[in-house]
Amino acid sequence: MNPLVSALRRPIAPLTRTRLFRRSAPHWLPPCERVLARVSGGRLQVSGLLVPSLVLHSTGARSGVVRDSVLMYTPEPGGTAVVAGTSFGRELHPGWSYNLLAHPDAEVSVRGRRFPVRATLIEDAEREATWAHLQRQWPGYRAYERESGRTVRLFRLRATDPTAEGRF
Repeated sequence: MNPLVSALRRPIAPLTRTRLFRRSAPHWLPPCERVLARVSGGRLQVSGLLVPSLVLHSTGARSGVVRDSVLMYTPEPGGTAVVAGTSFGRELHPGWSYNLLAHPDAEVSVRGRRFPVRATLIEDAEREATWAHLQRQWPGYRAYERESGRTVRLFRLRATDPTAEGRF
């Protein structure tokens, strides 16, 4: 891991688990992400300064309109990635998770490159191992699930275009 990222994570990680962060971040983080993405041509994200981040372009479950969501992701061996519907520990599942359940074919942008993916909901048998993998990247991340009072949806993203494999 990059020494600068590691040094930044130490003081910031505990702050992301506070009630203040969970309540305020959904309001200020998305606009900050949009501004930085616009300025950098989609190559940088605020959250990407600390953890791997992507933009999920999913089709609305009810509206059919493509929606963009900036998400933390965890790369997996074999070229797949996992995203977790933590929604900052809020009670309701995030809208993008409903979108993936209804329309598992989506697109992602990673470091300014956009490519198609298929999302698969991770079932109970794999959840513990997947959470352990996620928490190696961001310790304490599963606390969002405990605090939300719901089972957080975990999705595995796999590139559907062979030329896009390994871009996570």
